[in-house]
Amino acid sequence: MTSSEKIEYFEQFLNQPEENYADSFKADIIMFFDDDFSKENSQLLFLENLNSKRDIENWINKLTSRFVTKFDSEFETENDFIYDYLENG
Repeated sequence: MTSSEKIEYFEQFLNQPEENYADSFKADIIMFFDDDFSKENSQLLFLENLNSKRDIENWINKLTSRFVTKFDSEFETENDFIYDYLENG
């Protein structure tokens, strides 16, 4: 996949209708990226490490699952939580 294809699929997958509670956190991910899904957004460089649609889906699903199991709104913001995931996996 090209960088543009990865970004396009990333945005498309995030905008799919919610099917469960974890999916509700996709909106927070969209806001984290300032709804800017362009090549100029340097925050999207992590996509270079993902090679397929399945990799992108797994990345998003893992992050939303972590929101459900580990996010504590009393001690961190959604943006801090996503940033930590980008940096530390």
